[in-house]
Amino acid sequence: MNIVTVEDPVEYQLDLINQIQVQEQIGFNFARALRSILRQDPDVIMVGEIRDNETARVAVQAALTGHLVLATLHTNDAPGTVARLTDMGIESYLLSSALNGVIAQRLARTICPHCSTKYFPAEHVLEEAGLKDRAAGQPFRKGTGCRRCHDSGFKGRMGVYEVMEVSAQIKRLIHHDAPTHELRAKLREEGVLTLREEGVLLALEEKTSLEEILRVTHIDDEGVAETPPQEKRAAA
Repeated sequence: MNIVTVEDPVEYQLDLINQIQVQEQIGFNFARALRSILRQDPDVIMVGEIRDNETARVAVQAALTGHLVLATLHTNDAPGTVARLTDMGIESYLLSSALNGVIAQRLARTICPHCSTKYFPAEHVLEEAGLKDRAAGQPFRKGTGCRRCHDSGFKGRMGVYEVMEVSAQIKRLIHHDAPTHELRAKLREEGVLTLREEGVLLALEEKTSLEEILRVTHIDDEGVAETPPQEKRAAA
């Protein structure tokens, strides 16, 4: 299998993978690299980041011609990826055919196992997490801070994911240029958990603290999980 990546920069050297580094100073960007890659009969293409219309269009064309294309871009959540790509100029009918799925990711710090202790979150924290009625009086866990975690209470990180599989109904909504809130509503009907809901489950499993989940999954006015700007590395 011929697997080719375009990255900026190449952070990990992978065996049996053809990895290409972008060189913006000589005009060798993601779009130019993609055009060259398509002449080499690849099976899988990984694009480090879709930043502009040209890269997005070449990536979509590659997906439509039988290549598996993996890419990242900046959005607030998984359904927002559709709006982001259409804002880049990708026609909805092309996107509905090319897109197979989206995974939105946030990184939450995990509790230090050496200083983990039980605690009871404040009422407003439970309310913000949607647990005021479900988990009132239930203990959670957090780290108190020790030498091994440099008094932070956390050691390591874990992923919080929102997975949008493009089903036939989602594909139809994308094709008809449905707004993001309609895509989100359909995902809810299909049982997809939001980033906030997935994170709360991890807190209930005592893998991280409830406050940490609220920190990395902010909620905007429409109830969409938002992330602080420094961590808004988004849907893939």
